[in-house]
Amino acid sequence: MDDPRPKARSYSVAQSAPHQILVCKACKHKGDACKPGFDLLKKLHAAIAAADLGETFEVSGTACLAGCVPDHGAPCVVGYRATEKATWLFGDIDPDQPLDDLVDFARSYAAVDDGWMTGRDLPQRLCDTTLARIPAAMIVTREGAIQ
Repeated sequence: MDDPRPKARSYSVAQSAPHQILVCKACKHKGDACKPGFDLLKKLHAAIAAADLGETFEVSGTACLAGCVPDHGAPCVVGYRATEKATWLFGDIDPDQPLDDLVDFARSYAAVDDGWMTGRDLPQRLCDTTLARIPAAMIVTREGAIQ
């Protein structure tokens, strides 16, 4: 008998902490791994741990998030997500710049029940690099809404 459960896709990322930060580590423009993405992933993981947010946030690399500008100099894209919260996507993140704004956003995001914030709630640098704020998904099945 066939397994009725959905199959994980190659770009799926399991989440083990209440919140997750995704860092793009695959360059669709070059068809290869993204060195700046890997650098940012390592630095952001250390910054989140140093800020004592390691129990609240998992920092994971993921497939292309399709938000970078090729050969722009700062190709990194970072996403924040959690169950029943808006998802945020920031682009043009330079792994060689301080990560304070990303850590500050993590604190704010964790503190807001639905993840919904306005531009004035964001650190200035992230306000300038926001690609998307996506409402939390409402999953609907034949049996009704779940979430």
